[in-house]
Order: sequence, then C-alpha cells, then structure tokens
Amino acid sequence: MTTRRLGFFTRLVRSDPDQDAATVYRHALEQFDAAERLGYDTSWVAQHHLDPDEGGLPSPFVFLAHAAARNPKLRLGTAIVTLALEDPVRVAEDAAVLDVLTGGRLELGFGAGGSRHAFDLFELGSADRQQVYADKLARVTAALTGTPLVGGRGLNPPAPELRNRLWQATFSASGARRAGLAGDGLLLSKAQPRDAATANSALWEIQEPLVNAYLAALPAGAEPRIGASRGVFVADDGAAARTLAERGAQRFLDQFRRNHDADFAGSVEEILRDTYFGTPDEVAARLSADTALRHATDLIVQVHPVDPGHEATLRSIELIATKVAPQLGWREGNTQ
Repeated sequence: MTTRRLGFFTRLVRSDPDQDAATVYRHALEQFDAAERLGYDTSWVAQHHLDPDEGGLPSPFVFLAHAAARNPKLRLGTAIVTLALEDPVRVAEDAAVLDVLTGGRLELGFGAGGSRHAFDLFELGSADRQQVYADKLARVTAALTGTPLVGGRGLNPPAPELRNRLWQATFSASGARRAGLAGDGLLLSKAQPRDAATANSALWEIQEPLVNAYLAALPAGAEPRIGASRGVFVADDGAAARTLAERGAQRFLDQFRRNHDADFAGSVEEILRDTYFGTPDEVAARLSADTALRHATDLIVQVHPVDPGHEATLRSIELIATKVAPQLGWREGNTQ
C-alpha cells in the first residue's frame, strides 16, 4: 500500500473517570498540535451526545474552529456529524463559515448512526434512521451546491467547493454505493459489525465488498476518496502496548455493557481483534497486510478503544508519523 494522506482521529473520551471536559478538550487539542508538528495531513473528530465515555463532543464545528486557529496547516474533518439529528441547513451554514475561516481546510463527513439515547434525546427514537439521513443529506448537499433555499436566496456564505469535500460513513455495501453515486468520499470504520457468516473474517475482508461497491458506483472521471479509519496504538515496548491495550479494551467493554447491552458476551480479545497495537515494526506489518488499505487514499488512525492516556497517545502519534507511516509509503507533504 501507499498512504497518500495520514490522518489522526480522536473521540474525545475520558481516559480517567475523574477527568472533566476541559481536560479532555485540552488533551485533544494538544494531540492535534502534535499531529500538525509531525506533518499529519488531517485531524478528525466525531460528534456524540450525552455520554462522556462514548465521546464528549456534541459540537464538532466549535471545537474544530478553535483547533484551526491553533494549527494553520492541518485539514480538519468530521467523522462524523450525526446528520439525522441535525437541521441540515444549519449544518451547511456552520460548515460554510468554518470552511471560510480555515481557508478551505474542512473535510465534511456524515453518517446515519448514533446511540439510542441520542435519538431519544431528539425525539427520533422511532424514526427510520436511513430515510431521515437520506432526506437531510439531500438537503445539505443542495444547500452547499447553491440551490435556492427560500425566496430565491441561497446559502450564505456560499460554499460550492465544500460540496466536493463531503464524505459518507457506512457499514454496508449499499451505503458505499450511495456514496459512490454521489461522488462523495467513503469513510470506513475501525471496526465492522459481524454476523455468523463473517464471525471469523478479518476486518479488511468484510470491508472489501464496500470498497468494490463504492468504486463501481463512482461517476466516470470522478476521483475516488476512501478514508480508512483504523484503531492503532504504537509503543516503544510491545509488552507495554499489550498491557495498555487490554486495559483499555476492558474499560470499553464495561462501558458498552452499561450503555447498550448488559448481557453482551463479548470479550477483550474480540474488542481488540480489529486494533493494531505493538511496536512500530509490528504495527507496520499488520497494516501492510490490510488489503482494504491498498485502496485507501487516507489512513486515519485512532487509539480508541485502547485510550491509553494522554502521554502514551502523544507518543503513539509520534511513532506512527516517524516509524510506521513511512513504511507504508507516506511522506510528509506528499499530497494535497
């Protein structure tokens, strides 16, 4: 594989139950600072509501505006905005303002998913998520392309170039096909739902059909954009990496059972099966074997679900840029 762009993703979760939001945000900003200093091309955040252990960032555009002022080179992305829970015109307006302020550095990722309690919060618990998402995606896309919204007036400020930086996240081949038909980028998750037929499949084996569906659906002449998110934690010592990875996976598993399914019978091993952790050489070897990454234009790394703490995360960000990504063909500044 040859990695064209290297991205860093943070969920803004607490690595310690006593951390407050100010500490979580400060750590995330320091991680963005490190990514810029080390030459990463993009940094991404996700939107989550209510639960600080799932992700403590309900307002991604506010956070990214602050990060952009600190980091003048990084491209900044949402992976994702839960569009079904938002007013699409307000999303388009906020995104347009942020894109102007950053000089065109915004990458705008959307998805239909979200936790049950978030949909209940916005009184959409019984809604058809996919239909609501499709309707709102059409509305925000129309706004960005300059379609008149009311009384002949279009989006202000206008953001026609941002339309070409939309991404769609999906777990399904049908969703990947939808992204391809629209000419949008495809965002692949760091983990993938499994059924009986795919229980023992590698992550990339499940995602290859999505990649194929996306590429087949792209309009003639459209450049593919595939962002593959991967759980990656790199440490100087392999044994220490495993200890931290197992501790983080157990914490994630406990949190999942509290918030989603108390009877969930998953294991630490299952949580970690899609996570690449270890020394730089070990992680580079595993990433090189990931066949879905061979089609990716963007490798987007995140330490979740390991979440080993701030200092260990900073070291992982450094080792990925200096030791791992160069083995995958990435060089600082090798693409725009």
